[in-house]
Amino acid sequence: MKAYQITGTEGLHSLQVVSLADPTPGPGEVLVRIRAVCLNYRDHMNVMGIRGVTGPIPRIPCSDGAGEVAAVGEGVSAWKPGDRVVVPFMPTWLEDGFTQAHASQALGGAVDGLLRELAVIHADSLLPIPDYLSIEEAATLPCAAVTAWDALHTRGALKAGETVLVLGTGGVSVFALQFAKLAGAVVLATTSSDDKAQQLLALGADAVHNYKKDPEWDKWALTQTGGLGVDKVIEIGGPETLNLSLKATRFGGHIALIGVLTGTSGEVQTVQILRKGIRLDGIYVGSKEMFAEMLAAMEKAELRPVIDSTFEFEQAPEAFQRIESGKHFGKIVIRV
Repeated sequence: MKAYQITGTEGLHSLQVVSLADPTPGPGEVLVRIRAVCLNYRDHMNVMGIRGVTGPIPRIPCSDGAGEVAAVGEGVSAWKPGDRVVVPFMPTWLEDGFTQAHASQALGGAVDGLLRELAVIHADSLLPIPDYLSIEEAATLPCAAVTAWDALHTRGALKAGETVLVLGTGGVSVFALQFAKLAGAVVLATTSSDDKAQQLLALGADAVHNYKKDPEWDKWALTQTGGLGVDKVIEIGGPETLNLSLKATRFGGHIALIGVLTGTSGEVQTVQILRKGIRLDGIYVGSKEMFAEMLAAMEKAELRPVIDSTFEFEQAPEAFQRIESGKHFGKIVIRV
């Protein structure tokens, strides 16, 4: 089979196409023919060697993928060749709480990912793709969508009428906007351009703020909420945005800390967390159980992911350049 591997320590030139032996499913396993892979900023960081997050090399990148069952191992009866399936971000995290053992199986970092033609996955880990979704659409879901679902529903216990602040227009933020509106919430959003602002409004955002024109979006969020602050924040920036998120959040509010776009460490005004009684949750995707709940809600509403652009397998480096540019709105897909 063909696969992409990270072969060096940093830089897009380290991403190389290689030929590997076709894997064979063992007892309880399924051989999946990967048809589509989706990029997350984490994948870009791993390939580029940013902030020391690159795992052991050589390493096949990319956590998010979907495809068709090619063969099944001994004892597998739940799946048959031709079934359309999507692969969770951490295939061992089926239900219950998050553990270090699950983190050690995160695809595309701790272990080989899915930017390849074939992958062996345990039968219990896989989920069926709803009929209304394409394989490309399904491939966008394992990381960003499940993260947004965990942040809003599993950890956030979102209620209709609450106000959610989403930062930017990456995958998690766009999914969070869609899920929050589906739940009857009010959504405030920030972005860096007027064009993206119009796209956010078209998706259902109730108000949008261009932080390039006015970087004090925390004050804007307070104004939008009559000075009370938002109920929940989808915090994807990290150290350079967290303090603004704390200021924008109401007393007793919730911040889901998801991204590290501005770095992995920095000065945090912890007094804000204490004084306002804010609950700050670190969100590292979610379980298969959460994924299944999310899929059921999406299928009922026929909610579709937002795909920014689609590249062919041979164009994978161009897909990584697209995510690096920051110009994307929604998810970037690679057809395998």
